[in-house]
Amino acid sequence: MDRTILHCDCNSFYASVETLLDPTLADGPSAVCGDPESRHGIILAKNEKAKAFGVQTAETIWQARRKCPKLRLVAPHRSEYIKYSRRCNELYLQYTDLVDPFGIDESFLDVTGSMHLFGTGEQIADELRRRMREEIGLTISVGVSFNRAFAKLGSDYKKPDATTVFSRENYRQTVWPLPVNTLLYVGKRATDRLAQLGVHTVGDLAACNAAFVRNIFGKMGDTLLRYARGQDDEPVRSFYDEREVKSVGNSMTFSHNLAGEDECRLGLTALCDNVGRRLRKRGLMCQTVQLGIRDPAFHNRSRQITLAQPTNSTRTLIDTTMALLRAHWQMDKPVRLLSVTAANLVPEGQSCEQLSLFDAADAAQQRERQHRLDQTVDTLRQRFGDQSVMLAHSVKKKRQDDKCSK
Repeated sequence: MDRTILHCDCNSFYASVETLLDPTLADGPSAVCGDPESRHGIILAKNEKAKAFGVQTAETIWQARRKCPKLRLVAPHRSEYIKYSRRCNELYLQYTDLVDPFGIDESFLDVTGSMHLFGTGEQIADELRRRMREEIGLTISVGVSFNRAFAKLGSDYKKPDATTVFSRENYRQTVWPLPVNTLLYVGKRATDRLAQLGVHTVGDLAACNAAFVRNIFGKMGDTLLRYARGQDDEPVRSFYDEREVKSVGNSMTFSHNLAGEDECRLGLTALCDNVGRRLRKRGLMCQTVQLGIRDPAFHNRSRQITLAQPTNSTRTLIDTTMALLRAHWQMDKPVRLLSVTAANLVPEGQSCEQLSLFDAADAAQQRERQHRLDQTVDTLRQRFGDQSVMLAHSVKKKRQDDKCSK
């Protein structure tokens, strides 16, 4: 028997929550942005009236205001977004425990075992939309299908506040004519590459030879083919299952553009301190370190390196990201945002350290001393607060700033 999968997607989630906090925002076009006072800030979300002016997520404030001079801007209230996200999932859990969040504003639901209580997938979707409006004050678009990929496509198909059903009987007529970039995980680069090969619709992709697609996209090609052909069999996990952590990362957009190695080191120190602490708290080590850089023109660059030894050492993370920065960035160029991500994670107890006859004994001892130091710092911060211990570079910079302000 086919499964019945729902994908519930909150419409203009950030902007909708802000309107619940301030109902006057509904009177005209409005948007949520990281820094309402800066014309170079980024649009994070917009309401339907702003969409009508062509305002887009991720464009700069000055671009948005050029399209819509009367656009009202508000700063994000992240704690409220988390609260409303929880309320949404609490509603979904009244129909099934197989609720798999796919971001703060969307979730997959498997209601196959609940239909004898609540009706068909379409009926459940319509009831969820009604209750979401009446009880929480948000609207959702819901896709209903026999797999996750088509359910996700269904929630995007018609917005806002709509239910779309892609069934085993109709998907060839409804899904296959759609542009290939409507399919999950088909981004701009994949779309451009497929277009060069004459693949423009989901149906075009479904008709492709498997070896041909795999040769272009590797293993991901097999996944895309399964999605296009309606063969996605990925399960919807229980909301209460423990989630596997695949990476630990942090990013920061700075109040002013960083200039020079010292300022960049300061930014990376704060990020690596956070990432290292979270790794150690979870008992994990990383084999790969990724560095992300964004300049004031919003050009992004990402570089990564695989380490010889897994680590969760803050000092190693700092040294590694600084080495990546020096190798792939001109230090006289300004930096707007930095991100640090620890990937290829392994449990501390399962990480293997390969030693050779040429591996100096003091190197292993130094790593052990650094590990003990990190643990001591973590313990002190847990007892006396995050500001009780600061890294030396941060303290030095803070003293310089204090002198300049006097």
